[in-house]
Amino acid sequence: MSNADLLQVALKQIEFARGYTLTLLDDIDEADWFTMPSGCVTHIAWQVGHLAMAQYGLALFRQRGRQPADTELMSSKFRKQFSRGATPDPNSGNNATPAEIRDVFDQVHQQVLTEVPGFSTDELDTLIPEPYAVFDTKLGALFFCANHEMLHAGQIGLIRRMLGKAAIR
Repeated sequence: MSNADLLQVALKQIEFARGYTLTLLDDIDEADWFTMPSGCVTHIAWQVGHLAMAQYGLALFRQRGRQPADTELMSSKFRKQFSRGATPDPNSGNNATPAEIRDVFDQVHQQVLTEVPGFSTDELDTLIPEPYAVFDTKLGALFFCANHEMLHAGQIGLIRRMLGKAAIR
C-alpha cells in the first residue's frame, strides 16, 4: 500500500472512532458530565477533553508543529487539564463547561478533517520525537490517534453504564 492509501485508511479510522464516540455521548445529559460513579476515577468531561487534547497532539501538532492559530483551537490551560496523567476533577466549577469542552472536541476534529487530507505523503515516514506510543512516525501517530480514541470510547461506554445508561448496540 502506498503512503497515500495509508493516509486515507488512517483518516477513515479517525472518522470511524469519532463517530462511535459521538454515539456514546449522544444521550448523556450535560449534568452528568462531571459525575464520577462509585468506584470510577474519571468522568465524561475529562474523557472528552482528553480526546480533544490527544487528537490535537497526534493528528496536528505531531504532523506540522504548533501553529499560531492553534491557540484558538485549544488553550494551554485546556491542554494541561486534560493531558495524560492529569487528575480528573469532579468539581464542575474547576472545569470548562461541557459545552466548552465539546466545542474544543468538535473544532479540533474539524481541523483534523481539514488538514490531514493535505499532508504530504512523502513526510509520513518522518520520525517523531519521544514520547510516542506504539509508532515512531507521523503516519504511526495518525493510526494511533484512532486507536487511542477507541480506547477512551471504551471508558466512556463504561461510565455510561455506571450512570445507568443502556449499552450502545
